[in-house]
Amino acid sequence: MQDEYNVSLTQFIEKMNLKNHTPEIDTDKIFITDPDINRPALQLAGFFEHFDNTRIQICGNVEHAYLADMHTRDENIEIFDKLFSHGIPCLVFCRDIQPYDFIVDAGNRHGIPVLTSSATTSSFVHETVRYLHEELAPRISMHAVLVDVFGEGLLIMGDSGIGKSEAALELIKRGHRLVADDVVEIKKISDEQLIGQSPEITRHFIELRGIGIIDVKTMFGVECVKISQQIDLVIKLEEWNKDANYDRLGLSDNYTEILGTKIVSHSIPIRPGRNLAIILESAAVNHRQKKMGYNAAQEMYNRVTKGLKG
Repeated sequence: MQDEYNVSLTQFIEKMNLKNHTPEIDTDKIFITDPDINRPALQLAGFFEHFDNTRIQICGNVEHAYLADMHTRDENIEIFDKLFSHGIPCLVFCRDIQPYDFIVDAGNRHGIPVLTSSATTSSFVHETVRYLHEELAPRISMHAVLVDVFGEGLLIMGDSGIGKSEAALELIKRGHRLVADDVVEIKKISDEQLIGQSPEITRHFIELRGIGIIDVKTMFGVECVKISQQIDLVIKLEEWNKDANYDRLGLSDNYTEILGTKIVSHSIPIRPGRNLAIILESAAVNHRQKKMGYNAAQEMYNRVTKGLKG
């Protein structure tokens, strides 16, 4: 299930270490829903067509100088009344620029917080966009296990009881890192990047049937756990079926779609005697090789084709 998320303005103020010049406004009741920002240059000139009023409005030296040189005080009051009447989340001045009194007064009249940051405008914009895109990213929760194997994020899926947690535990013993067991929260950071993490309540824990809950961080050390990880490869564990047609060459990739993003996936049959940890390690290394431009299956196919022609 995909959820909708927002960030309270109070949370944003604390994260970005902002000073609030309108403390009487309750920022707990103001929510940010748009991860992008707007620098209101055209709006300060009186042009409001196609105005993105759901975005945080950020001003720097340019906007501040424009207000000082291009308008009278009465004109500026009129412009900010119109700007704040659009219901923007807040107005932020960077570089410790102190907002004019008429801006603070207009903010109080319309219930729009006026904030300042000590950061430069460009760095503040960059950090704000990064933070909001992560916090407001589309996300879902999936029944799976996520591990970091040689730097590759393996999302292990399969029916309950098939051995996902046991496979993760064996990988941990071999020096790899656990990100999440049982439930994985997945965020779509960009069109090509999915980030997985564990819900805080189950973070660093693994459930083993017949034994119960174990604390991986305590048992194996802090180096065996990780807070979040990009998902690079999906591994689907399934019961061995002698009549199924499993891929034995790997010339073409199969994909699993998560939040509209296609991730390379492998279906691995489970049967007694198979060393699943080694198989998963090999899958991770092989996937990394492919990303670096080397495809073992294609290399073998080329050799066979060359031999037949010879």
